Amino acid sequence: MQQYLLHIADNALILGHRLSEWCGHGPALEIDMAMTNISLDLIGQARNMYQYAATLEGDGKTEDDLAYLRDVPEFRNVLLVEQVNGDFANTIARQFLFDTYHYFFQQQLCESQDPQLAAMAEKSLKEVAYHLRWTSEWVIRLGDGTIESKARIQRAFQDLWSFRGELLTPALYETEAVAAGVGVDLGAIKTAVEQKIFNVLDEATLVRPTDGWMHAGGKTGRHSEHLGFILAEMQFLQRAYPNAAW
Repeated sequence: MQQYLLHIADNALILGHRLSEWCGHGPALEIDMAMTNISLDLIGQARNMYQYAATLEGDGKTEDDLAYLRDVPEFRNVLLVEQVNGDFANTIARQFLFDTYHYFFQQQLCESQDPQLAAMAEKSLKEVAYHLRWTSEWVIRLGDGTIESKARIQRAFQDLWSFRGELLTPALYETEAVAAGVGVDLGAIKTAVEQKIFNVLDEATLVRPTDGWMHAGGKTGRHSEHLGFILAEMQFLQRAYPNAAW
């Protein structure tokens, strides 16, 4: 259960941090605000999960301990969410792939036999539904837009396609959570996730990349070099000034 909660929280925290890097740099004010709000939603979802995980772990642990005092091998986020922002099209493609998975994941998590998990999922689902609608619209707008925008979003999906497989490949702690009646059966949402992705790509007049070898390892603590740089920035104050308070 603990690893399962950390997996959900780590996905949200790392992607939220990635999106926060766009704050003040978005291509338009409205887009900048939208990405910042999505980032805040994800970090809020991460906080809820970390708080619950800390309560279950005991030993006086807090959400801050779980976010700021774990090293790279202890994080359980998928590799997709730690990939660099790149250009706007790259960020949209990464966010859309995650949002599609995230929406159907949270939808099923609402049926969890753990009442606290189900309640958090119900609250998160309202936010995630907006995230998916926003990124879907941007995929379509870029894909069916100018020659330049189409080329950029097509290239982004080509580069990120091999990271989508990990989202729907269960780790042992996910399988155990399903058996306990508290987790999401990824096999049960796979068809819906893939159909949504394919439908949006078709509407955007984009070529669907060919399935092949897929990246994996993030769920079990084997990460790309990017996560180390994220944690170095995100955890600096807590590690430099332990237990500091405002």
